[in-house]
Amino acid sequence: MTSPTVSNIQDGPATTRFRPIPLAGGVALADLPAAGLSEPMAAALAHMPQGECVAWGIPFAVDRPVVLADRPVVLAVEPFRAGWLVFMHTSDIRPVEPGPAGFIAPMRGQGQLGELAAEYIVVYADGSEATLPIRRRHQIGMFTRRWGENCFEAVPHRKPQPIRPPHEQLGPNWGRGQTRASAADGGPWINWLWAWQNPAPDKEIAGLRLIPRAGRILLAGLAAGEASALPLRWRTRQKAIVTLPEGEVFQPDLDANGLLAQIRLDMGQVISATPRLIYPNEGWAGSYNNQLPEASATQVAVEYTAHPDACFHLVGGAVAPVREVEGLARSETGQSKVEPVAAATQRVTLRVAPQGGGAPVPVKLHVHGAAGEYLAPEDRHRILNPAWFEDYSADFPHRGIHACTYIDGETVIRLPLGKVYVEVSKGFEIRPVRTIVEITPETAEVVIELEKVLRWREAGWVTADTHVHFLSPMTALLEGAGEGVNIVNLLASQWGELMTNVGDFDGRNTWGSRETGGDGEYLVRVGTENRQHVLGHISLLGYRGRMITPMTTGGPDESALGDGIDVLLTEWARQCKAQGGLVVLPHFPNPRAEHAASIVHGDIDALEMTSWGDLYTGIDPYSLADWYRYLNCGYFVAAVGGTDKMSASTAVGTVRTYARLPRDAAFTYDGWMAAVRRGDTFVSYGPLLDFAVDGKPMGSRIGMTASGGAVDVTWQAASVTVPMSRVELIVNGEIRESVAVDRWQAAGGWRVAVPRSAWLALLVRGGYADKPEMIAAHSSPVMVDVAGAPLLAAADAVTILEQIEGALAYLDTVGTRADDRTYKRMRLALTGAHRGLHNRMHQAGHFHAHTPPADHAGHH
Repeated sequence: MTSPTVSNIQDGPATTRFRPIPLAGGVALADLPAAGLSEPMAAALAHMPQGECVAWGIPFAVDRPVVLADRPVVLAVEPFRAGWLVFMHTSDIRPVEPGPAGFIAPMRGQGQLGELAAEYIVVYADGSEATLPIRRRHQIGMFTRRWGENCFEAVPHRKPQPIRPPHEQLGPNWGRGQTRASAADGGPWINWLWAWQNPAPDKEIAGLRLIPRAGRILLAGLAAGEASALPLRWRTRQKAIVTLPEGEVFQPDLDANGLLAQIRLDMGQVISATPRLIYPNEGWAGSYNNQLPEASATQVAVEYTAHPDACFHLVGGAVAPVREVEGLARSETGQSKVEPVAAATQRVTLRVAPQGGGAPVPVKLHVHGAAGEYLAPEDRHRILNPAWFEDYSADFPHRGIHACTYIDGETVIRLPLGKVYVEVSKGFEIRPVRTIVEITPETAEVVIELEKVLRWREAGWVTADTHVHFLSPMTALLEGAGEGVNIVNLLASQWGELMTNVGDFDGRNTWGSRETGGDGEYLVRVGTENRQHVLGHISLLGYRGRMITPMTTGGPDESALGDGIDVLLTEWARQCKAQGGLVVLPHFPNPRAEHAASIVHGDIDALEMTSWGDLYTGIDPYSLADWYRYLNCGYFVAAVGGTDKMSASTAVGTVRTYARLPRDAAFTYDGWMAAVRRGDTFVSYGPLLDFAVDGKPMGSRIGMTASGGAVDVTWQAASVTVPMSRVELIVNGEIRESVAVDRWQAAGGWRVAVPRSAWLALLVRGGYADKPEMIAAHSSPVMVDVAGAPLLAAADAVTILEQIEGALAYLDTVGTRADDRTYKRMRLALTGAHRGLHNRMHQAGHFHAHTPPADHAGHH
């Protein structure tokens, strides 16, 4: 990352343990361009730190730098005593010349590794001297460097700093922002800091004699002071809790030097600072999976790395020595408080297995310490990124604050001694675990056992998330297994000029299948989500052969600016079916336009109820109401669940599809698609159900004579995650029966009169005690056809016609046309759907108003 032009450098507060030593006899800053520097070095002088500077917490006065070229320089100083001297210096470029064959020999690199550049001789007041060899890439480096040509004993003048990922700030490079850290050792100018420990700290230093040996050196500054250890070497990462003064609101923004306004370190750096998370530690075992902590309004959890002599500099001017913070149970510093957090030093293997033993199983994992600090496995992020298309890691930050990750059943994690708080879960059939583990110096392994409570999988049900983006197939496989999702549908797509997952699509491979070396229990299939901003989106799953393109049309947000509309959802759907795939309307019903025609044409297999990252709102009644109107007109479409996961903040399978395979049928991706086409499905946020009408499963059609009749409805429901509250029977979009149920297990039935054609479905309500009740599960319907009285609700049919008419109006007016032939082809497909439903209405005696594009003489 290129550093900005600076006239001085202040990379944090200055320690009081060091002081700048003025350099008498140097060159005025204005005269440096004429001081014999190389052309590149002279051109970079504008970037050289100058004036009152702080580098690595050490103060320097860069007023008259010393240029050491072809003759020794003697510097007199006001006598002083110091245990350490820190030199801020740099060197001019030292070109390496290749031989006749173009090779460099001997190869010491562009930095001229090990070359003696100069000798600094420290002159004591008693006449004795100490000679300090200054070797390249050891005590000094060049003002600009080739990547990888670093110094071994000196550090760049800018100390390492945290950086925010792009969604938290403007400006940084997208990929680099993911690292959240910068060595700050680039840019057009680097001064190097080298610390020398004075072997005679009781002697006064009276001057310096600088002797050039090879090349040109610029000594910019000198600092003297005391330190208990090498002042440029920080210790490993530590944590603390900072309490802000009353009324002070935490400001997380970083300045150009990676510094917070309220919490800083002099001889160190704040790595991260976030509001402290307050978990229900006392009642941890009784709290529920994914339950959110509270974020403190006054306390900040700080990660830092620092020299043992460093000090925290806090808002209001308070100062807290790190040594005191780490050595005391609590350090009081004026109005602010800094409390240490126990270091995570105990390296532990954490293993999760089925109750009673067995091989480790993939799970979702969360661990935190007594202060609420997240404890990540060694190979997972400590700081999770919840933003769109910024991170595809195997993590889940619920609402951005409850940090979880996915493991294959075993991981290595560093834990603090004492109590740690563990959460483990694996889908909707296994009881989630929240438990407290005591870590001692002898703890080498922690084993968590999981109890399988519900047996829907054994009864032939398989789970799926129909809508996931951006993950790699293998990460999707891990997250699916960790969430108990048997099938993850990973969808390639286009977003303006951005193409995602297109290299993962091959039209034939199912990751995790036995044919590809997997166990066949957890699968990932790459399909496509094809999209148009106004007309709608459509998910094409499991199809074989070439990718169905274009994936998007008609311009932003979905397509590139200037793209015309050259294909309909209906046409994409038919192509998918021709290639053996499954067609789903994602995040139904939006965008609400052309899919009405696709449903009327019979080109849609399922409608998707979508959660995104919301664990508590449940299935949207708005989505259900839109689905019901198609069912009310006799258009059967199955219900499926998909998350539309586009960031780590959405967990795979938050809402999911349960589909039932035929008895004794092997589980395959093709078998799952067939189950969805049959409609033997339900959608769930946690509760599981089974539902039958006259013994017929979901998705069935039951025929009756013109006189109608009655049916027997039977059902069961159970949950180990979301507590249930009510079970309701939906008939033709209305609640026919409603019964309060036990939170975890229920069953029942009703005798229902069916005088005319109808559809029947089961709805389960539930929710956590501290959250509103939600629709937590919904079945696909059973259709009952009474002879001579087909389903056709006039009011709903009119709204469907109006939606198709809206799609026609868009094509006719503001939609960007690809070409006239394409426009006419698409318009014909839409008018065909409109005419089909319109004719049904007329045959049933339902007359209605038309919008101008669909008006005709029969209505006048």
